Amino acid sequence: MKRPLWVTIVHGLILLNFISGMAYAGFVLFVILAPEGGGGPLWGRAAEVPMELLAKRRLYALEFWVAFSGFAIYLALTELLPRMRANPAAGGSPSTEADE
Repeated sequence: MKRPLWVTIVHGLILLNFISGMAYAGFVLFVILAPEGGGGPLWGRAAEVPMELLAKRRLYALEFWVAFSGFAIYLALTELLPRMRANPAAGGSPSTEADE
């Protein structure tokens, strides 16, 4: 069954919201809050970074993971689960008309 256009638009906007949240958090984390000497993961430099900057970076990292988790759960429920239910060979149960 084909989805109505408005459902497809809302679905796309929801995905775009999650993606923009992840992109924003990643940009702030790795570009705006980059310590002296470059951005990216801190690795061994974490001990040299001021605690205030480290705490800010951790908060933005948490914001990224929240957005990513929401994105993954939303995609699993709206894309993966319906496809698995439609294809019993992929591990899902066959859907019947009573389920829909």
